[in-house]
Amino acid sequence: MQVIATPRYCQHDCDGVALVLVLWMLALLSIIAGNLVFSTRTDLLVEGNFAAQAKAEAAADAGVYKAIYEMSQPPTVDIKPWRGDGVVHPWQFADCLLEITIVDESGRIDLNAASPALLQGLFRSLGRADADAEALADAIVDWRDADDLRSPHGAENEDYIAAGRSYGPANAPFEAVEELRQVLGIDEQLFLRAEPLLTVHSHHAGINTAVASRQVLLAIPDATPELVDTFIAQRNAALAEQAQPPLFPLAPELQSGGFGAIATILVRAELGDNMRFFREATVRLGGNSPPVILAWRKPMVPSANTPPVASAELP
Repeated sequence: MQVIATPRYCQHDCDGVALVLVLWMLALLSIIAGNLVFSTRTDLLVEGNFAAQAKAEAAADAGVYKAIYEMSQPPTVDIKPWRGDGVVHPWQFADCLLEITIVDESGRIDLNAASPALLQGLFRSLGRADADAEALADAIVDWRDADDLRSPHGAENEDYIAAGRSYGPANAPFEAVEELRQVLGIDEQLFLRAEPLLTVHSHHAGINTAVASRQVLLAIPDATPELVDTFIAQRNAALAEQAQPPLFPLAPELQSGGFGAIATILVRAELGDNMRFFREATVRLGGNSPPVILAWRKPMVPSANTPPVASAELP
């Protein structure tokens, strides 16, 4: 009987192929394991960021209610209620540091009550030419008034149709500042710059210069940056000494004094890991009536309406 032997070189080749396959499998398993570790670590980081974000958001919301509480306190010898004067109030809440700023809505320009002159000044201060500023102001007036009569440089229904819009002016008061986006001539960039300076809550034809921001003060006709900066320095000095703020030297007919019942609260919450969250709420305080929250949002940027004033002491 003849026995056929397997060639030795074939056995060696089979052993080599098996070794290569094992090495490839080990490499593949290593890649899978590495990806799993990386994916797990990424998921943990994402979950940690979500948790920190939620924590900062909850702390910012607590800051709003802290501000409402402090504003509602009756004044006594030891208690000075917070006011809408733009002062930054630091507050440590658990492991989150909050900066709470309250600004009276009278420091903004009311879309439903402001005069055309003040609206024109606003758009000039935002870099628009005189003719463009007049057209924008008149378009706002045409939007909010009840008639179909076109202002000299404004826009009524036929102008919206000619511009390809499927709607015309509301012929009613603005219900929210965001409605300004629909007014003919207002582009998105202009809206984003104007939005922090506007309100529909003050119902004042003028602005309260004691709390108005620099950009709002620049909307007053003939106001210059030098004049406004000098006024703000004097105002801050008076507020630091808890004295009566000075009067703005121009256009007294466009000014309204005194704090109103509606204020915007801006809270900046920051955790130790540089996680930040901003909350903005507009609140109406009605004496013996419970506070009413009129607006609640996460602003895209810190409010440009906040006047630069000194901070209060950390409690």
